[in-house]
Amino acid sequence: MTNASALLATLADPTRRALVEELRSGPKTVGQLAEHATVSRSAVSQHLQLLKAAEIVGERRQGARRFYSLRPEALGELRAYVDHLWTDALDAFGGRDDA
Repeated sequence: MTNASALLATLADPTRRALVEELRSGPKTVGQLAEHATVSRSAVSQHLQLLKAAEIVGERRQGARRFYSLRPEALGELRAYVDHLWTDALDAFGGRDDA
């Protein structure tokens, strides 16, 4: 599986997508993320571990607290993959014969 495929598979889950959306505004703790989640705090932690494993989010410890944030590098890889698909689709569309 390519890294883009792994990123897409990880983001296929609606709870993980919601966590990514929450992190768009900046780093947050598990507690802050759980306030807006439709799952338990424990489930939020589990989803964050999967997002970390896919390198979509990073973790920074500050005392006893852990702050999670988006990793632009991972999102850049995903964007490059989608851009490549889009370019291929446009090329195919431009080269088709409508006659």
